[in-house]
Amino acid sequence: MKVLLNTDNHVQGDEALAQHVEQVVTDALQRFGDQVSRVEVHLADTNGGKSGDNDKHCTMEARLEGRPPATVTAEAPTMRGAIGGASRKLQRLLESSLGKLAGY
Repeated sequence: MKVLLNTDNHVQGDEALAQHVEQVVTDALQRFGDQVSRVEVHLADTNGGKSGDNDKHCTMEARLEGRPPATVTAEAPTMRGAIGGASRKLQRLLESSLGKLAGY
């Protein structure tokens, strides 16, 4: 499973952030590894340089083998919070949709 990170011009997309995103996504989706070919993560700071409640935005899109992509979003006061929230939502979405296909 490939994890691709995209940021807007208000988010510093450094190596530490890329490693954090990859670790969070891999931990959340490891049981779906053979069914998910890649996950695209889009990070944005909706208020730019200003602070504010829930102004960090994370969208995750999982590309599934033979199925339409699954997309979730999360907002939080911190980027790590938004990334964690989106990964948990994506995990639940895949458990629900892929679990139904497997007959669980």
